[in-house]
Amino acid sequence: MSKDEIFTKLKDILVSEFEIEEDSITPDATLFDDLDLDSIDSIDLIQKMKEFMPAGTKFDPAIFKTVKTVQDVVDALVPYMG
Repeated sequence: MSKDEIFTKLKDILVSEFEIEEDSITPDATLFDDLDLDSIDSIDLIQKMKEFMPAGTKFDPAIFKTVKTVQDVVDALVPYMG
């Protein structure tokens, strides 16, 4: 899956599951300040993205402790999205 495809999936989830305005979701948007997510929301977001990973994919959730922006999430997911 390309970075653009991951960004689109991520954006769709942020709009549908977290009721974030689509226009607010840019690669540079910060998860906690700009999009007003908290740590529980970020875990939920990653769980939703796991649905798009190939079956049996294992990943280290600790990599998401360092993400700050939407682009950081996309970049962290690239190796796991097949």
